[in-house]
Amino acid sequence: MQTDVLIVGSGCAGLYCALNLPKDKNILMITKDIVEHSDSYLAQGGMCMLKDPDDFDSYFYDTMKAGHFENDTAAVETMIKESPDLVKDLLSYGVDFQRDEDGNLAYTREGAHARNRIVYHEDITGKEITSHLYEQCKKLDNLTIKEHWTMVDLLTKDNCCYGVVVRKDDGSLDTITANYTVLACGGIGGIYRYSTNYRHLTGDGIAVAIKHGVELKNVNYVQIHPTTFYSEKEEDRSFLISESVRGEGAKLYNNSKERFTEELLPRDILTGNIRKEMKREGSEHVWLSMKTIDPEQLKEHFPNIVEHCKEHGYNVPDEMIPVVPAQHYFMGGIKVNLQSKTSMDQLYAIGETACNGVHGRNRLASNSLLESMVFAKRAAKEMTAEFDKTKTKSFDNVDFTPYEDKKKLEEEYKQLIRDEIDKENAKMNDEEKQEN
Repeated sequence: MQTDVLIVGSGCAGLYCALNLPKDKNILMITKDIVEHSDSYLAQGGMCMLKDPDDFDSYFYDTMKAGHFENDTAAVETMIKESPDLVKDLLSYGVDFQRDEDGNLAYTREGAHARNRIVYHEDITGKEITSHLYEQCKKLDNLTIKEHWTMVDLLTKDNCCYGVVVRKDDGSLDTITANYTVLACGGIGGIYRYSTNYRHLTGDGIAVAIKHGVELKNVNYVQIHPTTFYSEKEEDRSFLISESVRGEGAKLYNNSKERFTEELLPRDILTGNIRKEMKREGSEHVWLSMKTIDPEQLKEHFPNIVEHCKEHGYNVPDEMIPVVPAQHYFMGGIKVNLQSKTSMDQLYAIGETACNGVHGRNRLASNSLLESMVFAKRAAKEMTAEFDKTKTKSFDNVDFTPYEDKKKLEEEYKQLIRDEIDKENAKMNDEEKQEN
């Protein structure tokens, strides 16, 4: 198979990238599951934006502080300044952000934000945004989407990407050649026991990048969400209790029903405090109370969270719910520049697969959807401008033998990522010891 642009993944980054590519280029999007099973659909709290120029310095500082000032300042500035245009695009697609009584956009606040600057739709902002992007993509005559098609390798020569090896929905193996390949494969939650991510998101883009020597960045920067609904069932995907719930006033308690931490700390610090309390008590979880939130506001802003709690036997806000930290987001990834270009020619990476340095060591709440789409559009613009400079290559005699054992390959790729994370953690520990 041959196409002009191949996009691997169907989250908000991949979909928005497709919408910003030229209509005269053939685009093929492949996705490991169905389109709707991307983590973009799971994002609850909202999406940050620069609501007025006066908030730039505060927003910039909050992002940098949450990232321990390890963020790429140019990437942070780019994301913030381009956020209003993105919101205009989303509104034009029909995204229904919450409005105040005067019809203006309403803004909420989450942990580590100094001000209210987050647009939202109930507690399913990711679904609201991504479903509208998908509907727009369905209107594109130049886009073909293939579900249950899994990338198993890159086709490369002399540090140039010419496409991928794919396992189709019928289990057969094939090649797809393309002028440009865009990795929008999501995060790495599927390699962890407890994660808010879909289980099939196992970092395929990261694994093939390691295999082919594509530069990575901060692969050991993995964010844990402090509050996910505790379940004894190991196979369950961890259900996220949005940061917005704490932003609206929910409080954390230990098993003695005592408060033990400030709720709006950056995620990594709050996670540490919760784990420390769990260890002290010898408990499996702590408790979250929503009694401080008006019941009507709770039902209006967080209907899905309320329903999930009810399904599991908890009547909020009257009853507290058990919560526990779980892997949530991957700040590291394939190293890219401000146009989402990787170290390999004709290969781009966007969304959670990529690392442009916006998040630093720890992501500020509600920056993920924004970052994914801002830099997806920048990738599309550069590919459009540079398309005539690309080259193609046929791969007629590819040996598919290494990819035939699906489970074996999946475990090999997971281990590649684990080993890389361990290597970077060891390196960081050595550097910290030397400094001390």
